[in-house]
Amino acid sequence: MPLRILPHGRLQEWVAEEQGYFAAEGLEYTFLPEGDYGVPVGQVSTGAFETFGAGRGGAGISCACHWATNTAAGQRAGRLVTTAYSVAPCAVMVPPESPVRGPADLAGVPLGVGYHSGSHFATVQALEAVLAPEQATLTFQGPPNERLDALLDRQVPAATLFGVPLYIAEAFGFRKVLDATFMIGFLVTGPDVTRADVGKYLAALRRAQMDIDLHPESFKHHHLRAVPEKYRHQVDVRTFGTGERIVFLPYTREVFAATQAWTRRVFPALPEPAPYDEAVLS
Repeated sequence: MPLRILPHGRLQEWVAEEQGYFAAEGLEYTFLPEGDYGVPVGQVSTGAFETFGAGRGGAGISCACHWATNTAAGQRAGRLVTTAYSVAPCAVMVPPESPVRGPADLAGVPLGVGYHSGSHFATVQALEAVLAPEQATLTFQGPPNERLDALLDRQVPAATLFGVPLYIAEAFGFRKVLDATFMIGFLVTGPDVTRADVGKYLAALRRAQMDIDLHPESFKHHHLRAVPEKYRHQVDVRTFGTGERIVFLPYTREVFAATQAWTRRVFPALPEPAPYDEAVLS
């Protein structure tokens, strides 16, 4: 059965396909529609974590922030891949005319994030270093592209964006006031997906990552896949960065435990997680 891949608004899958790396690894695969990073449009109180419990649209493998993938694996909603993760450029952004000039100015400012998703957790983590807890004001604004719309339309005074939406905001002159770079995990949700399938998939992405590192200008056109139609004639993807970078390092037992401990502050009512050996792809 082909590996059903849900893309994550990044370059690597498309470079691997364009260069024939999936085929070279002997991987049978199909892509699911990208949508809005797997989060249903119009669902403000549903985020990446909830989509894993709902089956991720039938995906065999997909990605989300490592807090969500870690927690989902701990709740037996999938199996966490431990041989790689990625790192996403992410930031709290404000309009060019905003009076917010630095992190301290975010005190009491409604800040748009995605519910139980990377922007939510990354923002909490980033704000912990610059504000007292009672000074942080988060407002849930739906999945990444809806959150981008809300910020560009001035419906929120600030929002946390990552990847292509971040680059689009920058193209419109929006400013970064706080970095919130975060890790992203791979989660296997298909019951028939094997370790061999995942190994072939990651081997192809590794080759694609090297191509992107060597010649980024040759592959930025693939960013257009993640740019909403209404913005495609208003931005130039050649000016974008390369977005998510896949890191081929182990997501260890210690990292799993530390992430579980931190995340349970946001998910205090969750049952005890499964042990690491049961939560990961073996």
